[in-house]
Amino acid sequence: MATNVTATQELAEAERRLAQLKARQERLDARLAYLASSRARKDDTRRKILAGAVLLAKVEAGEFELRTLKRWLDKALTRTDDRDLFGLSSK
Repeated sequence: MATNVTATQELAEAERRLAQLKARQERLDARLAYLASSRARKDDTRRKILAGAVLLAKVEAGEFELRTLKRWLDKALTRTDDRDLFGLSSK
């Protein structure tokens, strides 16, 4: 009978440990997903900054019309502080 109790206890301990390991794996998976999402957002922001810098440099060099850029911005920007940044009137 003692062997049966010990086996039951060992099984219960193994199930508890398995539940702990599964919970740990879920936390690690969530952390990896967060890091991947964070990296993707940072990469997206960097692409936008670099593309904007190139476009502004082309405008300054006279290789792209400021009027065209302002027309695009006027259509795209809705927030007052964003519009103010580019000298656009409030909508």
